[in-house]
Amino acid sequence: MPYTFRRLLAGGCLVAAPLVYVAGLVVDPALRAGDAADGAYGRHPGQVSVSAALLHWSWVLLVPGIIGMIHLVRRRAVLFGHIAGVVALLGVVNFSALMLGDYFYARLEADLGTAEGDRLADAALAAGGAVWGFQVPGFLGLLGVLLLGLALAYDRQVPWWAPPAMVAGMLAAPVYPVGMIAGSLLYLAGAGVIGVRMLRMSDADWAQAPAPSGNVAATV
Repeated sequence: MPYTFRRLLAGGCLVAAPLVYVAGLVVDPALRAGDAADGAYGRHPGQVSVSAALLHWSWVLLVPGIIGMIHLVRRRAVLFGHIAGVVALLGVVNFSALMLGDYFYARLEADLGTAEGDRLADAALAAGGAVWGFQVPGFLGLLGVLLLGLALAYDRQVPWWAPPAMVAGMLAAPVYPVGMIAGSLLYLAGAGVIGVRMLRMSDADWAQAPAPSGNVAATV
């Protein structure tokens, strides 16, 4: 039962994360507004609240999935995969925290107007070190996701195209409208194929000890 729960949790979260991510982007009023995006957060604070919450949980859901991916790197590139996994985990946690900024932009724009609200929000994030404290680690985390996925592919656990599709989809999906369509499909396909493979594994395969090679990784 413990193996079943861990496997289903990791695989299910990898399938769910892109769905929640896409839903959060679709609800975001600034993305849908296009050329009229200026001030959209102040005009639609309720939609921003829903969007930010969904995007936050999309990153949170990746955490069990990434832990499951780390668990499966156990025959080849084990050390490399584990380091990439740690970087990936730290990165997605930082992106999750950044979603709080959307609430501040929405409230400040609604109360003070677009220009003054954005100025204060930008100043607050700059003073808080958002770029180097959150954004840069977040993008490094996406690199970690890519490298971890490639380690899994090298370990013959997932197809080679899945990790690049997953990360490319995350980056392209916020570009409305063409990027959102293409990016959403890429993210859903890349993360989905990895998650479904976990869900279809037997508990014996999930718990299988690493082959003796001198690069032995502990299972989780």
